[in-house]
Amino acid sequence: MSTKVIVVNQDTMNKMKEHYKPFLLDKIPPGGVFAAKPPTCMVTAYRSGKVMFQGGLADQESSNWEGQPSVSKPKSSSPKARSDQYSIPVDIKNLAIIGSDEVGTGDYFGPITVVAAFVEPSQMDLLKELGVKDSKDLKDPQIIKIAKDIIKIVPHSLLILHNDKYNTIQERGMTQGKIKSLLHNKALANVLDKISPTKPDGILIDQFAEPDVYYRHIKNEKQIIKENVYFSTKAEGVHLAVAAASIIARYAFVKEFDKLSEKVGVTLQKGAGPGVDRIAAQLIKLKGEEILRSSAKLHFANTEKAKKLMR
Repeated sequence: MSTKVIVVNQDTMNKMKEHYKPFLLDKIPPGGVFAAKPPTCMVTAYRSGKVMFQGGLADQESSNWEGQPSVSKPKSSSPKARSDQYSIPVDIKNLAIIGSDEVGTGDYFGPITVVAAFVEPSQMDLLKELGVKDSKDLKDPQIIKIAKDIIKIVPHSLLILHNDKYNTIQERGMTQGKIKSLLHNKALANVLDKISPTKPDGILIDQFAEPDVYYRHIKNEKQIIKENVYFSTKAEGVHLAVAAASIIARYAFVKEFDKLSEKVGVTLQKGAGPGVDRIAAQLIKLKGEEILRSSAKLHFANTEKAKKLMR
């Protein structure tokens, strides 16, 4: 069995616990923060900051977190610019930027939606007037209304990865981090093609992986977007392009989610909590396990929990 141990700071530990939320185990070892069992390997995090990956794909899974800072830094309510080649320009809010974001990666039911959107300074006042801001501060009805307005204004690319295809490529060993990286890169390339010959001042990705890991995931792609690319957590607050992309992605997710509920004949629930387990069990009872392949992310712990409820 392959074993890999890395050391992370508290912020990264919190991100990891949230990332592995669908796979968390009830039993935690002494001195542990959490234990999780995603499809790739066993992950055990300790209060010392050490995180142990055990299993056939331990190296691959740990690579998603390597490069994260191992020394804790003071927390800040606002995103910080990076100090390396991906550092955010101090005047980025006034630049013409393509921003990208994704929705649905933590939801058991429904697809993953990824959007890249191009926003120029001349559009910013209008977008603010239409209500564009951090989508986490907006309810779904507000998002739907705003998205319907801005999709007519903002050049964008929407990619939807439905559950059946997601499950197929995930079962072949592709991590969710790599899936997201490939989708972001493709959406960004699509927008660059759409606005050509215009060139943006930069590209801002809502960060879900270290840049080196992100580019490792897409290294075999024919077109790799690398020029003036910046990464930031909480990027919706850094530039309106990411906020617009997030709103469009959420709008597309909500639409697809509602269509999926209608298709399976059951009102589905977002997230990956206990209520989702019960709905999945109800679906299995009504239509058999196979219905989950086209409606859910099978590798989430919810699948096994739903089966247990059926027993």
